[in-house]
Amino acid sequence: MRYPLSTLLILLGFLTAAHGQPTLKEAFKGQLLVGAALNGSHISGTNADNCEIALVESQFNSISPENILKWEPVHPSADTYNFGPADRYVEFGVKSHMFIVGHTLVWHSQTPRWVFEDAEKNPVGRDTLLKRMHDHIASVVGRYKGRINGWDVVNEALNEDGTLRKSRWLQIIGEDYILKAYQFAHEADPGAELYYNEFSLENPIKRQGAIELIRNLQSHGIPIKAVGLQGHYKMNWPSPALLDETIQAFGALGVKVSVTEFDMDVLPPATASRSADVGMRLNYQAKANPYTNGLPDSVQQELASRYAALFRVFLKNAKVMERVTFWGVTDRNSWLNDWPVRGRTSHPLLFDRNCKPKPAFDAVIATAAR
Repeated sequence: MRYPLSTLLILLGFLTAAHGQPTLKEAFKGQLLVGAALNGSHISGTNADNCEIALVESQFNSISPENILKWEPVHPSADTYNFGPADRYVEFGVKSHMFIVGHTLVWHSQTPRWVFEDAEKNPVGRDTLLKRMHDHIASVVGRYKGRINGWDVVNEALNEDGTLRKSRWLQIIGEDYILKAYQFAHEADPGAELYYNEFSLENPIKRQGAIELIRNLQSHGIPIKAVGLQGHYKMNWPSPALLDETIQAFGALGVKVSVTEFDMDVLPPATASRSADVGMRLNYQAKANPYTNGLPDSVQQELASRYAALFRVFLKNAKVMERVTFWGVTDRNSWLNDWPVRGRTSHPLLFDRNCKPKPAFDAVIATAAR
């Protein structure tokens, strides 16, 4: 049976009250924005008969798009923009009084081949690619000027050793492609916050590369507001001390820090890598998928303790922290069900597949009361 969104919101309100806890946005008011990433089905309305959108409206005060503002879906061909899903995303955020994030403008992944090639499939030159970057950013950022509050301008530009990733952006334009992207974004909307977003910045070598990247942008007058730590964390990495050190290192540059794609992988590691590279794909093994019928109580408590430990680090650094955004709403639609191994049953978020708060939710809320 389908229920109107208003009814779902009322039901969720009763559940929260019965649960005896404030919502996430209430608990961290004045300390952190708490966000969730929305997928295409949230925006299209095909999730209207479940409780995920109601959870977003009741629990969160910031939203990010998982995919709909990436280059491939929003600008699939040279002469075609598909703004429909992005328009609905922004309309939802405005209507719901959310802090709205745009993700992402320049990335090595999910960028169509036509961006880098001419009609004969040969690589374009520097000037052509710069013009394509400029026109894309001007069109996308300009369309949502004054409504999208901040942009992940460049995403994942670094290798694990802190050097620049040899993306086609770097190969064709050169190292200043990053600077140009921020200049174009600032020109398109001078009022929008500008971010750099990256995974594994808790790795000291990679972190140093990001520090140098931020300093270079600052030296050219770019008003970069925050660094996004993606936060695709494991149960044993990073340690709270290492996360604390990382936040303080970026805070020392005079920028804010956000955790932008937060989740916790509780499944057995399919690889020794700590990377969150979307290109990584591994074969299915049943032994790597042990919780198909739900998390055992002991693992629920471990997950709760882990989330609480990291939130205590965020609150310790509240003067530096700007936002914590979970990469998804419930376990049901988490990307970790299909990465790096397709078909696993993952349990990385605060709400289970039925939109019910897990012990981790209680543990996170408890950190705000201290």
